[in-house]
Formats: sequence, C-alpha cells, structure tokens
Amino acid sequence: MMRLSNKVCIITGSGSGIGQCSALLFAQEGATVIVNDLDIDKGNDTVLQIREAGGQAHFIRADVTNSEEMSRLAEEVIALYGRIDVLFNNAGISGVGALHELEPDVWDRIMSINIKGVYLPSKYVLPHMMKQRFGSIINMSSCIAEIGLARRASYAATKGAVLSLTKSMQVDYAAYNIRVNALLPGTIMTPFVENYLKTSYDNPEAAVSALKSRQLSGELGRPEDVALAALFLASDDSKFMMGSPLYIDGGVVFGKNA
Repeated sequence: MMRLSNKVCIITGSGSGIGQCSALLFAQEGATVIVNDLDIDKGNDTVLQIREAGGQAHFIRADVTNSEEMSRLAEEVIALYGRIDVLFNNAGISGVGALHELEPDVWDRIMSINIKGVYLPSKYVLPHMMKQRFGSIINMSSCIAEIGLARRASYAATKGAVLSLTKSMQVDYAAYNIRVNALLPGTIMTPFVENYLKTSYDNPEAAVSALKSRQLSGELGRPEDVALAALFLASDDSKFMMGSPLYIDGGVVFGKNA
C-alpha cells in the first residue's frame, strides 16, 4: 500500500527545489498532487514529470499572497476532486541582510510571501478540511527559527513566526482531526541556494565549506531529505504528531562540533 493512496495534496511553490521534489515523491506514493507555482513553465514541468512516471497531477497558477487567487485554488481543487487531504505550505523566499540594511519594501515582501503565504492557503483550505474532519497541514519553517545567524534578520523573523503559527493552528483545529506540523530544514542544496552562492560570494566553494562546517553531518542537505520528511508528515505514519517541529538540519540546532 502506498502511503498517500487516494489523497489529494496541494504543494505551494512546487515548480522547483524542495516543492518539486516533494510533489514527485507524493505522486510516487499514490497522491493526486496539485502543483502550485507562479512560474507556469516550471509548474507544468513538474506535472509533466509526474505524469510521465505514471502519477496524477494538476497545475494551478496562483499567488500565495493573493486572497482571491488562494480562494480560487481551493475551490478549484474541491470542484475537481471533492476533497483536500494535505496542504504543504512550501512557497517562500530568502532574505539577506542585517536589520539596519533592509529597506522597508524588501522587508514587506519577505513578510508577505513567507508568512501571508502560509496564512492564505491555510485560510481557504481549512474550511474544507473541517467539513471532512480530516487533514494534514505542513508549514515550512527553518532551523533558523531556533538559532541566531548573521544577516538573516528578515528570514529568521518569518520562520519563527511560521513555527509559532503552526503551534497555535494545531490547538484550534485538533478537534477537527486536522494535524498541523512544521518542517525545520537546515541548509539544503537547491538550485536557489546554488545560484545564491555563485552570485553572492567571490569563492563559492569556500562558502559551501563554511556552511558544511556548521553541521554535524559535515554535508549539506538535499531536497530529497526534506521531501521524505514532508511525506512522513503528510501520511498516516505521523498520526500522533501534532503541532510539532521536525528538524532536517544535519545537526545544526542541537549539535556543536568540538
């Protein structure tokens, strides 16, 4: 038995990186995956890969910061499939800079995508989960919610907020048999991170070495590492996890090299 058989799963920001990897894995495990992204080409590419592998997927372009578009997304999924079993709030962006360096418009954009982008999809999916009295919501936080890291003020603020939001949501929706948990990855080598390292450092290889040195594993994470954790939270295997942070960080938060 596949772990997500007959489940309808929405994954925001699933045109690339962790979102795409999770979409492919969820489909392999029997889910009908709703691929959501702003980039039509990337979203359709994820759907194509899923279908070529024999899975089921449907692409909906919608902005996670737009109330009308998130409402439309939820209603379209219900019209097509009659239910929503899993919502993976994966969409997000990074933010770099100490607080005094950040311009207000940059701060507002990061807050909107990373926090409002969890609030709005959840707001419009939750009534359907409440009606069916079942669901799993996975919110993408970060290990940075638990540690201090130089020049990441805006990103840390959003990921700390997502973790706190997760815990409060769980209290509100436990009575409806809806589970709400958070993923807290460390540094994951996604295309976004690779491009950031290449464009932001004179010596990207030295930057990678410095990142690896923070982690007890001595290695950076892969999108597959986070996708497998998301699969666990989406499936009934995690039925006794509620309001919990799940760390996939290679030992950043709780370990320290001598």
